[in-house]
Amino acid sequence: MLRLCIPCDSVARAVGADAVAEALVAEAGRRRLDVEVLRTSSRGLYWLEPLLELDGPAGRLGFGPVTPEDVPSLLDALAGEGVHPLALGAVEEIPYLKSQQRLLFARAGITRPLSLEDYRAHGGYEGLARAIALSGDEIVAAVLDSGLRGRGGAAFPAGIKWRTVRGAAAEQKYVVCNADEGDSGTFADRMQMEGDPFLLIEGMTIAGLAVGATLGYIYVRSEYPQAVQTLRAALEIAREAGYLGGDVAGSGRAFDLEVRVGAGAYICGEETALLDSLEGKRGVVRAKPPLPALEGLFGQPTLVHNVLTLTSVPTILARGAQFYRDFGMGRSLGTMPFQLAGNVRHGGLVERAFGLTLRELVEGYGGGTASGRPLKAAQVGGPLGAWVPPSQFDTPLDYEAFAAMGAMLGHGGVVVADDSLDMAQMARFALQFCAEESCGKCTPCRIGSTRGVEVVDRLLAAPDAAARDEQVILLKDLCDTLTYGSLCALGGMTAYPVTSALKHFPADFGLETSEADQ
Repeated sequence: MLRLCIPCDSVARAVGADAVAEALVAEAGRRRLDVEVLRTSSRGLYWLEPLLELDGPAGRLGFGPVTPEDVPSLLDALAGEGVHPLALGAVEEIPYLKSQQRLLFARAGITRPLSLEDYRAHGGYEGLARAIALSGDEIVAAVLDSGLRGRGGAAFPAGIKWRTVRGAAAEQKYVVCNADEGDSGTFADRMQMEGDPFLLIEGMTIAGLAVGATLGYIYVRSEYPQAVQTLRAALEIAREAGYLGGDVAGSGRAFDLEVRVGAGAYICGEETALLDSLEGKRGVVRAKPPLPALEGLFGQPTLVHNVLTLTSVPTILARGAQFYRDFGMGRSLGTMPFQLAGNVRHGGLVERAFGLTLRELVEGYGGGTASGRPLKAAQVGGPLGAWVPPSQFDTPLDYEAFAAMGAMLGHGGVVVADDSLDMAQMARFALQFCAEESCGKCTPCRIGSTRGVEVVDRLLAAPDAAARDEQVILLKDLCDTLTYGSLCALGGMTAYPVTSALKHFPADFGLETSEADQ
């Protein structure tokens, strides 16, 4: 029997994976070949999708990107052990994949998303088994000792949040997963939810046992219908298997999960606006204090993390805090799934320990621009991330290193641009984006972003150097107001793409270097 694996990931399906799978079944039937087609998760090597893998005694052999028209010749080659033009060799030996350090995505491309059997066969629920044998304080201590920091952008130490929620006195506590992955160029959360949903369920269950919560919510953006469908199916499977409900894995402790779908507001990626949305209200940022850890969902202590943070937890519990700490550098510990998108030759997911450089990521893994034109910059950390020029590409991907140069890692998204991109227009777009997505609660964000678009327009239309200088001063003052006066990170971070574009690419604004450095 031939065992063939094709991803059921949204990206693979978008480029024809379903059609390839159907063609394989039809052609095999016509030839009376004994073929089993398995729909697995994606490896994240998106330039090779649809990626077909032959699962044999020696491991997986890859072919791609495959079209339905390639199926007859592929079956000829596979049945006769011949060579095919799309052959990639052993998948695990593909350099892009071989050099990665996959903890979060260890099962990517290997398991079927909704197979609990596959999940357990590859280490699934070992973390929960370990957690059940520990007290809540001991679980929290393990997360603290691991050095895990929130992967949503703020990089706050996760264990401190856990300790705060655990120590809060309340009859009801909640665990909330922020799966409102709205940053441009990011897709790691979607890959996790579609490809390895039990990992998120396990991580949230461990968190619930640790902090004393009995109910959790996964808040997913409406643009991810396949993730929503997969999660809901996985929750039913986990519940039937005894991993959710009134007696989690025979522990005598209760924890259950529900999926909630957002309505498409970027601001609901901010944790307090998300909580308002979960309560059925319009998503508006709340003033802090009180912190959600003390007064969150429905006024009760709530642990809020994003997908990558929560899915890091099972590995920490299963393999120990020290194992996790051995990855990374400085205070940036563990691994990070970096996501390469934009004008890049080899777009996809790269999970590596903190410390590799942006150059290794963009030029080494990404292979430079898809257009073949020179690199101009990479925007790191989403639509409100800084534009980093090639002169700074040797900076380690580390929270502190990026903060020191006025940038951030955020959710790990990296959008690559070539020399044809107009950075003045990108600065204008960032301000316009903030204006459109603002919840409207605070004046700097609501009004400042709109005034910022007007200032950029006046700067680009200025008739002479003196008029441009005046607008540059005003734009920088406005960015300071956004940074220090906004209630949340939406307004507070809008200055990053604006000031970085102004600093590194003054010519795009019609400025001399000396003007931009004023």
